[in-house]
Amino acid sequence: MASNAPIFVSVVYSPVARACHEVRMLVPCGATVGQALEGSGLLELFALSQLSSLDVGVWGRKVSLLHKLLDNDRVEIYRPLRIDPKVARRERFAHQGVRSAGLFVQRRTGAKAGY
Repeated sequence: MASNAPIFVSVVYSPVARACHEVRMLVPCGATVGQALEGSGLLELFALSQLSSLDVGVWGRKVSLLHKLLDNDRVEIYRPLRIDPKVARRERFAHQGVRSAGLFVQRRTGAKAGY
């Protein structure tokens, strides 16, 4: 493969749960994450105006906009969390109660709680 041949990359964004938009495209060899995002059209489609403020990653690892892409890389645009995962877990545990959450779900007959 020639060193200056174009490469395939995917740019993926999920604006809401269970909805995923993927753009598969050719970019020049040595292209950066920022260039792939601008070329994908997803920024305009979803009004993601502040490119510098976006959290992005390649295959689940957070990277900068200057990260150089390789063939078949998957660029992911991350949306901000609506609630802190620790807070959500605490609320879920408080709602479910001790007897129906986590380690306490399956209990041997006659055993103490947590064993």
